[in-house]
Amino acid sequence: MARFIFITGGVVSSLGKGLTSAALGAILQARGYSVRLRKLDPYLNVDPGTMSPFEHGEVFVTDDGAETDLDLGHYERFTGVAARATDSVSSGRIYSTVLEKERRGDYLGKTIQVIPHVTNEIKDFIHIGEDEVDFMLCEIGGTVGDIEGLPFFEAIRQFAQEQPRGQCVFLHLTLLPYLAASGELKTKPTQHSVKELRSIGLAPDVLVCRSEHKIPDKERDKIALFCNVRTEAVIPAYDLKSIYEAPLAYHKVGLDQAVLDAFGISDAPQPDMTRWVEVEDRIHNAEGEVRIAIVGKYTQLEDAYKSIAEALTHGGMANRVRVKVDWVDAEIFESDDPSSRLQRFHAILVPGGFGERGTEGKIKAAQFAREKGIPYLGICLGMQMAVIEAARNLAGLPDAGSEEFDHESGEKRFTPVVYHLKEWVQGNATVNRKVDDDKGGTMRLGAYTAVLKDGSKVADIYGTTEIEERHRHRYEVDNKYRAQLEREGLVFSGMSPDGRLPEIVEWQDHPWFIGVQFHPELKSKPFDPHPLFEDFIRAAKDMSRLV
Repeated sequence: MARFIFITGGVVSSLGKGLTSAALGAILQARGYSVRLRKLDPYLNVDPGTMSPFEHGEVFVTDDGAETDLDLGHYERFTGVAARATDSVSSGRIYSTVLEKERRGDYLGKTIQVIPHVTNEIKDFIHIGEDEVDFMLCEIGGTVGDIEGLPFFEAIRQFAQEQPRGQCVFLHLTLLPYLAASGELKTKPTQHSVKELRSIGLAPDVLVCRSEHKIPDKERDKIALFCNVRTEAVIPAYDLKSIYEAPLAYHKVGLDQAVLDAFGISDAPQPDMTRWVEVEDRIHNAEGEVRIAIVGKYTQLEDAYKSIAEALTHGGMANRVRVKVDWVDAEIFESDDPSSRLQRFHAILVPGGFGERGTEGKIKAAQFAREKGIPYLGICLGMQMAVIEAARNLAGLPDAGSEEFDHESGEKRFTPVVYHLKEWVQGNATVNRKVDDDKGGTMRLGAYTAVLKDGSKVADIYGTTEIEERHRHRYEVDNKYRAQLEREGLVFSGMSPDGRLPEIVEWQDHPWFIGVQFHPELKSKPFDPHPLFEDFIRAAKDMSRLV
């Protein structure tokens, strides 16, 4: 049976619970333990799938087709353990399940209440897969004291009571603010946060204290005294130059040892941190720099493209170069020539997105990269924009566009080279969707197989002719235009196994121009960069030598 580590946060949000959870999971792995990480989010959305990136950052997609919180991306990147649908749950999903059971009569006419029905549902979720790993790390979203988080705090309190003694440990992440006027770190917010936690029946075993300044020993002793934890279990968490320093940094200050001590584990093997030493070396000992333009529509919030930014970093590490990213708003190119902004970059990436806003700018960016021979990676919508650009400017289809934009405006303006996907094969079943279906969870989601063309650039990059990648989209490039486009040199180098759905396109006479319908960034890791990103940065590195 797994041991459970519950990670909570206090004082302020965005302290880095997800990163702390991921780093702790990585260190426990380095000690030879198996781990699984999951996220319990208090918001009432069923999942983040219908939330704006400005609200919640990117949506991370699992192999089994779940739309989840971006913290699951951290979990995968640090541990290499593929996330599953059962690793993410929200209040919305919990309440939906409870109400469905009530409608079916599963509760035999009882009055449905938060306790025990909602808390029981949360506990049932936590139990899933408990026999598969040595440690289950469960992060509770939000901050202690948030009213919407109370059912989750109550559920983990009950859960810990029901487990054998020593089976659960509570880790609480707080902030130690620094007052420049007095030159002091203040411990009172942490004390109040722990007091709030204890008032609902939870006593932290380990405190992780974020601070921009070194925490003196006397302050650690004070926190330990007032918060009723051992001094060795008060763990400092300082700002880092790179998130990938976190496993080594946390191990150095004793986080993993404090957790093992809380479990009473005295015979744990010493960790093999070789992987993370190599990662840190590649981060800090780059031998050059490449400049990448990300031309998107959510560029005001970098978390909207979190996995892409990290995958570019991984590609840089593989090539021993530092990747400098510029976030370029696609809308500026709808009125301006992109040359003045884009000519100073070594490569261009156009990411996914929804809606028409900014798409004409993305099309111009794809045209600029094609005509100037600049490496280009188009992901999801970025691939579709590259195909539309080729259709308009080369294949004699000046009105080429997407059915998505016609639906948005309510009028027919385009010859849809990109159309709404209404039917596709998933496993052994056919999936059907309508344009007016509910938005949540109705896309082509999760892992699908693609067959690559022999001798193509992508087949060479992957080193195989069959791949499996994660998808999240409603619209597809229409295969009926394939012959017209291929006559102009655009190769459809990756297709679905049945040959109906284009998965990858590339320009055959271009140094590096690839568009993919899937999201390769979701599978990239610092110690195992995705091959597309690794080769994309290699191409950018080659370009940097020419300019």
